[in-house]
Amino acid sequence: MKILKQISILLGVCIAGSIVTRFLPVPFPASVAAMILLLILLGTGLLKLHQIEQTADFLLQNMAFFFIPAAVGIAADFGLFKNYLLQLAVVLVITTLLTFAATAFTVSAVIRLTERRRQRKGQQP
Repeated sequence: MKILKQISILLGVCIAGSIVTRFLPVPFPASVAAMILLLILLGTGLLKLHQIEQTADFLLQNMAFFFIPAAVGIAADFGLFKNYLLQLAVVLVITTLLTFAATAFTVSAVIRLTERRRQRKGQQP
């Protein structure tokens, strides 16, 4: 019963993310909106980690399994992509490098913020 409750919570957040994106003036992925909503719920304490932890851990551990249907779909429609292989490769390389750079920048910013907070706490009486 606990697993069903956790799945229901996560599904509810996904549905809420989908609803939110319908009202946005620009196209926005519902899955990203759902992750932002989940972050807000966890950050504000409206949702506690223990309420979804077991199911979230299972989904994270089996993430590769959920990409198989997408990969099969791409392989089945390879004929549509074969004329654009070079362009796709360039886009994939550039976006991968941008993702690495954004991740590195974010990690370094978080490290700096954490160090500043530690220094401020050390200076306070």
